[in-house]
Order: sequence, then structure tokens, then C-alpha cells
Amino acid sequence: MSIEILPLAEADIPGAVDCLQRAFSDDPYFRWAFDDPSKFNVERNAASLSAHFKFGLSCGYPIYIAKVSRATGDYKPNPDREIKLAPGSVVGICWWSLPEQPPIRQTWSVWANSWLLSFRQLMYNIRFAGRGGLNVRRYWIWKERQQEAQDYLWVDPRGYYFCNMLGVSSQVRGMGVGKRLMDVVMQRADEEGIPCYLESSKGFPNVAIYEKMGFELNREIRCVDGEDICKLYCMIRKPKTKS
Repeated sequence: MSIEILPLAEADIPGAVDCLQRAFSDDPYFRWAFDDPSKFNVERNAASLSAHFKFGLSCGYPIYIAKVSRATGDYKPNPDREIKLAPGSVVGICWWSLPEQPPIRQTWSVWANSWLLSFRQLMYNIRFAGRGGLNVRRYWIWKERQQEAQDYLWVDPRGYYFCNMLGVSSQVRGMGVGKRLMDVVMQRADEEGIPCYLESSKGFPNVAIYEKMGFELNREIRCVDGEDICKLYCMIRKPKTKS
């Protein structure tokens, strides 16, 4: 088996959605935002993720996938760990937003695609009779806390490459797939001298993993709703310069 790191193509979206849903099934933020499992609609969630991927592609965001191929030589799994995955399977996804310099002004393309995304979500709300179990109040609590953190931390006038999400299939975790996905844009950021930023809802083991990639923990976000609390860990990676 071989795994390639490739830019996301529209034909890959269904596989990327399935991979992300599986990877985030035990994510603390996901469980906090979708707090009632009986109301969760996997089809509505898949439709929303698909719409976001289409939005990202239309806006030219750097989105990469890890995909099983028949090629040999670029990836060798642990011989003691048997893994059977069909060629073409998506086993990892990494989505970045491009750095924006203040004052932030949306391009016409981003503005138009944002409206298209909102329209699609509205149609899905009608089709699926709701947001698929998303606790909207908690969603906006998170957005407010996130904005506060970014307003405080984002001080570099060049902007930041923002890793919105990184998901890796449980079948290939611990094999360096996540780092390979991250490296594509981190290397680009280093070449451009731009810092990187991410928010992880798992303190352990994610913070230590990201620290090995050069990220530093700068702030914790606390999303509080009643007695339920969700923490997110804000990390920044300074660009590495060649000596």
C-alpha cells in the first residue's frame, strides 16, 4: 500500500467527507457542539461538509488529502500492522485558509462563494428540517470565543496560514500521515516567511504532536454553556528561515 498527498479535487469530496466524519467522531468540540446524539443527522452533516469543501475549492484554499494509491516506494507502513484499504480511499484531510492582511477585504470571488455557501446551507436546512443536530447556541459561543482569541493573537501584519481542520483515519494514525499533510503548507509558509496558526480541541496528545512540528501553545479558549465546557488550544508556528 502507498499513500500520496494530493490537492483535493471535487471528485474526492465524498471520500474526504467520510474520512472527516469518522476522524472527528470522538472529537471533544464535535461532541460539545452536537450534544444530543439522538438528533445527529449524518446525511445533513455530510451535505454541510461537502458544501464547505466546494466553497474552499472555489476560493483557492490549500486543501490536501492523503489518498491510497497503487504506487510503491513513497510510503511503507509498519509490517507488523496489517492494513487493508482500497486504492482511492481518502485516509486524511487537511484544510488551510490563506493569510489575510488587515484591513481584511473579501475578494469578489470569496464574497460570491460565501453567499453561495449560505444559500446551500439554507436549502439543506429546509431539506433536512434543521441543522442535523448542531446546537446553534453553542456554535455561536464558540465563534465569539474564537474571534476574541484571534483578535488577541493575530498580530503579524502578514497574516497567518490557518489550519482549519486536520483529520486522519484511525487505520493510519501514528504513521506520519498527519505530518505529511501539514508539511505541504508549512513548507510553503516557511518559503513565504508567514506564520501558521491552528486550534485543537484535544490537549492530549495533539498539543505535543504539534509542538514537534514547531507550533507553540499561546492561549486556551474556553467555551462554556451551563456546566459543559469545551477547551480549544491555540497554537502558532513561526516561519523557519534557512540558515
